[in-house]
Amino acid sequence: MVKIAIQGAAGRMGQRLVALCVEQEGLELVGALEHIDHLQLGQDTGVVAGIGPTGVALAAELDRQADVLIDFTIPAAMRAVLETCVKTKTAMVIGTTGLSDQDHRAIDDAAKTVAILQAPNMSLGVNLMIALAGQVAKQLGDDYDIEITEAHHRFKKDAPSGTAVGIAKAICQATGKDMTKDVTHGRHGDDVTRKRGQIGMHALRMGDVVGEHTVSYAALGERLELRHVATTRDVFVRGALKAAKWLAGKEAGRYGMADVLGLS
Repeated sequence: MVKIAIQGAAGRMGQRLVALCVEQEGLELVGALEHIDHLQLGQDTGVVAGIGPTGVALAAELDRQADVLIDFTIPAAMRAVLETCVKTKTAMVIGTTGLSDQDHRAIDDAAKTVAILQAPNMSLGVNLMIALAGQVAKQLGDDYDIEITEAHHRFKKDAPSGTAVGIAKAICQATGKDMTKDVTHGRHGDDVTRKRGQIGMHALRMGDVVGEHTVSYAALGERLELRHVATTRDVFVRGALKAAKWLAGKEAGRYGMADVLGLS
């Protein structure tokens, strides 16, 4: 039985993590964390999530040892719980996006002590798409223009999405391109003629879109598209729980969803 703690358990993703964690065989919910000023602190996390009592109360700190902590929050909250996981030797699944270079360096340091699996998107389908995006770009070459488009709900704070960045990184790694020099974010102006080898990146924010990502490869006369559409956040939750189950007991180090899927 893998013991799971969830950071941000009262949030949209946190509530679904609680609900599906309780349903899954082989997982035991032992901790549900929120910030110290949260209005629902002390309440049963199952009641907060709308599934009935679980016997686990929302708390500001872990009071039971967990095998893996799952974090889908904001950068500031991730930083705090990362320190906790290092101190308690708790493995960590990180789905938080919008992290800085300094945050990534902190995760690198933490991974010397505990096992950490980080991914911009926990969907199994999206991670397969990321792997394919690089392969397709390498095969087609610069005769094909590459454009990445992502769409999310109006409340999403960061742009472009972590998933879109992950797709761009996979393409750059496969083709020898540079994320800073070869990726352009949107276009505006009197002369924005496309440069050969350029990768376009575009972010849409509208309504209640859960998540849509499209990679277009276009030449004169044809276009190939890789597209993933998430219709419920549960796809990310199931992926995160699968990742947590896989990560439990692993040696300290950095891991990704490619490892879970056997793609690396």
